[in-house]
Amino acid sequence: MKLFDLSSYLSRKRDSIEAALKAWVDPTAHENHRLAEAMAYSLMAGGKRMRPVLCIAAAESVGGGEKDALPGACAVEMIHTYSLIHDDLPAMDDDTLRRGKPTCHVAFDEATAVLAGDALLTLAFEVLATYGLSRGDRPGKTLEVIRILSHAAGPSGMVRGQMEDMAAQGASCHLNQLRHMHALKTGALIVASVEIGAILGGGSEDRIHKLKHYAHELGLAFQIIDDVLNVEGDPRIMGKATGTDSFKKKSTYPALMGVEASKALAKACIDSALHALKDFDTKAEPLRAIAAYVLERKR
Repeated sequence: MKLFDLSSYLSRKRDSIEAALKAWVDPTAHENHRLAEAMAYSLMAGGKRMRPVLCIAAAESVGGGEKDALPGACAVEMIHTYSLIHDDLPAMDDDTLRRGKPTCHVAFDEATAVLAGDALLTLAFEVLATYGLSRGDRPGKTLEVIRILSHAAGPSGMVRGQMEDMAAQGASCHLNQLRHMHALKTGALIVASVEIGAILGGGSEDRIHKLKHYAHELGLAFQIIDDVLNVEGDPRIMGKATGTDSFKKKSTYPALMGVEASKALAKACIDSALHALKDFDTKAEPLRAIAAYVLERKR
């Protein structure tokens, strides 16, 4: 049986995602060029595009298509990018490098970075609403997608996770507390990406439930490997500094469990994620390949 070519798949999907994102944040189409430039600077800075790719792959796994999921994919990536801009600010993580480039507040200024993040957050919901209005047959589906994304990104999800992460700096943290915090900060948006894709792709309740389990386990593994890479990753490959978690005295999986035990836990999470897909056919091969990639990634 021919092995699935993840590299080719990711390249094709990223091209589609990049083109769609660029259409929404083209600085030449905006009156306020500086704000639009700051938005585009961060949104079009590259990166793995894992969340929007997962959104599209989930839609395809239940029989939908890329076109069905692309608005959801764009909205998720806008939310993710806004969170990175704000996380990098001096008031939070105070990072100066992101994806191998100066962070938004360094490249522009702090106020512009705050506003660029705010703009991307709100633009995400404009993208979803515009798509919903253009498809009169699915207003209920669009509202459900907006609810899911709002919940994942807001005070019950990503924002709460970031707040808990900031509060935990310099303090001791139990493993269960760490898992809960990252389920909010990182996992919530990954689960939402997959759930939104499955809904827009027309998935059944049973399929959506299984895909959410896959995404939950994948999100946990992703965060664990992120923590491991902060210890032993190559800054030249990652495009950002390593060792920062230890310097800031953050609670991480390697700090609490050790590097090897952390890797073993990530492997167990991926095994669980793949088990959730056991009843899916070959249309779910991209999701299976992405799960394997999460364990092997270097950035």
